Amino acid sequence: MITKDDIRPYYDSEVNEVILKYLEHPMFMAMLQFTFPEKSKKELFEYVSSCASIKDFQTKVVYKSIQMILERSSEGLTYSGFDKLSSGESYLFISNHRDIILDTSFINVALYDHNLTMTASAIGDNLVKKPFLMALSRLNRSFIIKRDLPPREMLESSKLISNYIRESLQQEKRSIWIAQREGRTKDGNDQTQQGLLKMLALAKGEDEAMDYFKKLKIVPVSISYENDPTDMLKMPELTAKHYDIEYVKSSNEDFNSILKGITGQKKRIHIAAGKVLTSELDAIKDSGEGVNKQLQLLASVIDTEVYRNYKLWPSNYLAYDMINGSTEFKDFYSEKEKRQFKRRIKRRVADKNALELKNFLEMYANPVKNKLKELKSAD
Repeated sequence: MITKDDIRPYYDSEVNEVILKYLEHPMFMAMLQFTFPEKSKKELFEYVSSCASIKDFQTKVVYKSIQMILERSSEGLTYSGFDKLSSGESYLFISNHRDIILDTSFINVALYDHNLTMTASAIGDNLVKKPFLMALSRLNRSFIIKRDLPPREMLESSKLISNYIRESLQQEKRSIWIAQREGRTKDGNDQTQQGLLKMLALAKGEDEAMDYFKKLKIVPVSISYENDPTDMLKMPELTAKHYDIEYVKSSNEDFNSILKGITGQKKRIHIAAGKVLTSELDAIKDSGEGVNKQLQLLASVIDTEVYRNYKLWPSNYLAYDMINGSTEFKDFYSEKEKRQFKRRIKRRVADKNALELKNFLEMYANPVKNKLKELKSAD
């Protein structure tokens, strides 16, 4: 039977012991030397050994690691909407999902920079099978989502996760991050899975679903990268999907995606926090629909907020125009940006592979399609 201890981050009282256990692990040392190239091994040991809580580890090590990643593999991180949130409040951040590690890391950077409560973040156990990766995730306040369980165990696991999220938000006043769907969006078409909302609602107790969600203070978040460093790695899965073939990941695929996501060039990145959903939930409750329909409506509301706040880049507009053979958005990119994007395609898409080219362009064009669809429905 799965218990809270199987899924929770470390308690602060456990942090120092875990750090000391893994201090000389090659991957940990590589991370520390990347983050603090000016420090000797002895200085690194002393510095990291001073961490006595998860907050210590996040602010002294992880935050600075992310700054180095941004410096070396991007043209900067910008954010919007976080200034509308209140310090000391806990929120349930539900976002689109592009990168395995960096999505939640960048959100935490935005929260920390705005003096807001950083999140406990969901991560699938398929991504942390190695003991060190599991330890590092729990040190960074991740809680573990169990995958590939038999139906009965999956229900028990879902109840456990749901109760953990409720307890974190309402009792510990700890914000939570969770992706709008299981796994990353491979084709750029961000959609909230109704099953995620059904799982969250398992802990509602006697509350009606929408009343419970109001208590959780849901904030939809939009994450956009000008360049997706893992775009090429997503091609095989998209091809399999097109031919309705079961896609089986290679043994190191997730780890390679993590590594490429961290080191690959992203150009500009934007994180946008939407508004706390309140009146929208009241409207859904007053619709008179059954619970399943209400969850479907809520998924649509979250999608609308993600699309509305999504920052579109020249790469998105270019892909949209290329796939549609149009010049509709020519004012949103330069000739230089067009040449650079075509070079990117040439390096990543097999020559004369029409399906791969279509999949690649759609990955970047779908956020434009969704934004246009949202603007049209708002008229």
